[in-house]
Amino acid sequence: MSASAEQGVRIGLSAVVITLRDRKACVLTTAADDGGVALPFGPFDPARDRTFELALRNFVTAQTGFRLGFVEQLYTFGDLGRASPRATPGPERHREVSVGYLALTADSADTPMAEAHWTPVLDIFPWEDRREADPPCLAPLVSELTAWAAGDPRRLARIETLFATTPAHRWSEGRVLDRYELLYEAGLVAEAARDQDQPTLRTAPGRAMVSDHRRIVATGLGRLRSKLKYRPVLFDLMPADFTLSELQTAAEAITGLSLHKQNFRRGVERTGLVKPTGRLSAATGGRPAELFRVIDGDLSTGEALGLPLPSQR
Repeated sequence: MSASAEQGVRIGLSAVVITLRDRKACVLTTAADDGGVALPFGPFDPARDRTFELALRNFVTAQTGFRLGFVEQLYTFGDLGRASPRATPGPERHREVSVGYLALTADSADTPMAEAHWTPVLDIFPWEDRREADPPCLAPLVSELTAWAAGDPRRLARIETLFATTPAHRWSEGRVLDRYELLYEAGLVAEAARDQDQPTLRTAPGRAMVSDHRRIVATGLGRLRSKLKYRPVLFDLMPADFTLSELQTAAEAITGLSLHKQNFRRGVERTGLVKPTGRLSAATGGRPAELFRVIDGDLSTGEALGLPLPSQR
């Protein structure tokens, strides 16, 4: 029997559950066996579980007390050399292949499980927050990347393109995974040192996660940011009634961008996706604002488009 056959493969399922809390985009996390920050994760048992999605729903509820709504499959992760999220029981050394899922919810209530938390996404990827001035971590991060590039034109081009370090390059908010992978390759995230059994000497800011989980969150956030432009998924994160300011704040929390207020509102109105309720909200702290809600009907199919993202930059 070959070494690969002896090793075997174990299929795991990881959930990136995103909501909005206190004007922040947050992801549902739990504690790993070693105390590290992890996504809800569980193994797929082909003898017991009828489908991947049913297995995912069951263990997310068991680990966090949270019940998932709509989910979609993200990607399959199985890079050799990255630590497994959970140790395989017994003497077997199974290679971990993880299937990631993205879920969105407007239910941001506290989770009933003490070890489950809503973790701000931009605490995990602080360099992705471009709502105000460039984040404080960005300049030293680019400096470290430039030193790592050591004059290599291909590396320098990747840095310039992904981090928009020159006026000729525009920040692309959807390339979250590409930026994380560049930092991993450069050894600037804790996960890279861990996977290579090296001391963590230089790390980018942000909360490290077990195994490939920060990579999976990066994939989920990038997917969501991209989908905002062509599907009305932002409404899956909103309460039934909302003001246009609340809708803009939600879009900014997800994209990490500061959006032009009037252009955003005009764009929302042109989509025809929202309608006024005839009521006002006094929760704004100032002048009461008009409440809106999503139009009736299924927005997941048909010609429904995404929302405009007119950046201030």
